Amino acid sequence: MLRIGLAAFRQPKSVPDGVDTIRRVLKDCKKRKVEIVCFSETFLPGLRGADFDLLPPDQPTMEEALRGVRAGCRETGVAAIVGMEWVSDLGLENRAFVISPAGKVLGYQTKNQITPGGESENYTADGKRRIFKVNGTTFGITICHEGWRYPETVRWPVVRGAQVIFQPQVTGSDKKGRTLKKWGEMFYEKAMQCRAAENTVYFASVNCAMRHQNSATSLIDPQGNMMAYVPYGKEDLLVADLDLTKATRFVAKRYNPKLYPA
Repeated sequence: MLRIGLAAFRQPKSVPDGVDTIRRVLKDCKKRKVEIVCFSETFLPGLRGADFDLLPPDQPTMEEALRGVRAGCRETGVAAIVGMEWVSDLGLENRAFVISPAGKVLGYQTKNQITPGGESENYTADGKRRIFKVNGTTFGITICHEGWRYPETVRWPVVRGAQVIFQPQVTGSDKKGRTLKKWGEMFYEKAMQCRAAENTVYFASVNCAMRHQNSATSLIDPQGNMMAYVPYGKEDLLVADLDLTKATRFVAKRYNPKLYPA
């Protein structure tokens, strides 16, 4: 069994405020025996090109924030997936950092399929995909738009051993949009079910809390069934136990790329 947490919270007012939120959630996770918690896409400082009012990129602030998050993981013994923007030699990247229970950076997944428009004007891709392991569990990460429109970003880590796919996302707006009433009526939640069932793995998607969400923070089982979700607009920490014996990767392992020559 693996106990995970999905942290659905509002976009913080500042990076230091966001670090405080992360460390508070980590303490709660420790009390609830969560092994790994995932936050939404670019939780620090916010998704550039969306509806958030953000200051220009500030790399020293992000480096200080990462040190604070690492300290929080080390103090609580809880691993974390934290969305952050990061300046590299390639430019400004949309990353999801993976931090071990000991506070070590295990690596990161960069958003490579970047949403056209405001996001593509701000972020650059590094073109690499990665898998990660925490407490003996192998998992992958697909960031928002990647998981909705590019199922290959999920298949890639699964055929390499991932039993859980985390999807940090920001889908919706705090300023305008629909007010959803029923889970599963939007394309995004149907896509979550597809990504899980077509690979026979768990799919854990984390949106930030907004007034007009287009998808809920949700957990889908390996058969494509919704296990739990956070109601639209609500801040909450969703905690769930995953029976990894059910994440067999059966369908993904049957994939035969030789049948589809370029």
